[in-house]
Amino acid sequence: MRILAIETSCDETALSLLEAKGGLTAPSFKILKHAVSSQVKIHAPFGGVVPSLAKREHQKNLPLLFSRVMGSAKKVKVQMEKVDLIAVTVGPGLEPALWTGIVFAQELAKTYHKPLLGANHLEGHLFSFLLGTRNRESTAEKEKSKRRSSQLGTARQLLAALFPAVALIVSGGHTIILRVDSLSKWKRLGETRDDAAGEAYDKVARMLDLPYPGGPNMEKLASRGNPNAIAFPRPMIHEKNFDFSFSGLKTAVLYHLRSQWPVLRQVQGEATSLLANTERGDQKNTKSERLATGHYSLDTAAKADVAASFQAAVVDVLTHKVTKAAQSFGAKSILLSGGVAANKQLRKRLRTKSQKLGIPFLAPPMKFNGDNASMVAVAAYLQYLRNKKLPIKANGQLEI
Repeated sequence: MRILAIETSCDETALSLLEAKGGLTAPSFKILKHAVSSQVKIHAPFGGVVPSLAKREHQKNLPLLFSRVMGSAKKVKVQMEKVDLIAVTVGPGLEPALWTGIVFAQELAKTYHKPLLGANHLEGHLFSFLLGTRNRESTAEKEKSKRRSSQLGTARQLLAALFPAVALIVSGGHTIILRVDSLSKWKRLGETRDDAAGEAYDKVARMLDLPYPGGPNMEKLASRGNPNAIAFPRPMIHEKNFDFSFSGLKTAVLYHLRSQWPVLRQVQGEATSLLANTERGDQKNTKSERLATGHYSLDTAAKADVAASFQAAVVDVLTHKVTKAAQSFGAKSILLSGGVAANKQLRKRLRTKSQKLGIPFLAPPMKFNGDNASMVAVAAYLQYLRNKKLPIKANGQLEI
């Protein structure tokens, strides 16, 4: 089955042309072409995503990406004749952004007489580990993978050996643990009660006066700091459930900064610490500029310790809860996905925990952690096989 997928749930416009086969027992995917257009530079001055701007950029980028993926105007008709299904993200996400993708997909479906399927963005993240190794391996690595596969058995046997799995979806909008029994059956075990982990990263990044997007910049800064410098709390880590709470951790960071640097300012209506050297003479030499050029002053070193200590707290909680869930339910594997899944410390810790438990750890290739249309195609294929149809309308609060 050839699927053309469209993703516009937040601030990235994405299209993917993908071939899927194998059914629910042994699905495999080949990405023929994919493209992503990021809006980071557009939203950076505002410190976060502005829905109206996101909508405008999606409307501008969708036709451009369609041409990039499907080819010139002369080739489009021929390419579209080969498409079996058009898939589009219908939620969750920013509804103005979602509608741009939906309207574009509807126009394509009508013009080329193709079936249209609404896809769940979170299911795309959940099953993004299925995106093939061919998309990320060198020729030598592919040969090693082939040898490993021949030793381990068929794709069907490999997939069956993964379940039941414990999955963590962690992003700017969601932090969810699920027990996954198969590609068609799963149960939510826990989720955040307030801020998502990625949201907490972004808010603390603003406190530290780091540029948008906060998460990646926080991780870079944390790599220079001491994770044991500040004893930030690990919220809910000892509770018996699998829920999370990061609001208190965020507040603890704010109080720490306030005690160290008492000068405050308002950032998007929220009181955050202005980590400034009040005796600094050169106003152009901002901390963000010094960070970018690698010139670290004492206050930037202190910021790095805050970032590292905050990250350690988040990773500790996520890792502990996932490990606890895996042990409680006899998981045969641990799955990680979502934008925060790109965090190297989180991947490293979960991989280490998986090794200690003697079970595989699976995460998508780095370029497929963030929002992309290839994962939407995967979700749509699995939904199609389960005969699951979602309403073709934007649902910002759609659940998995």
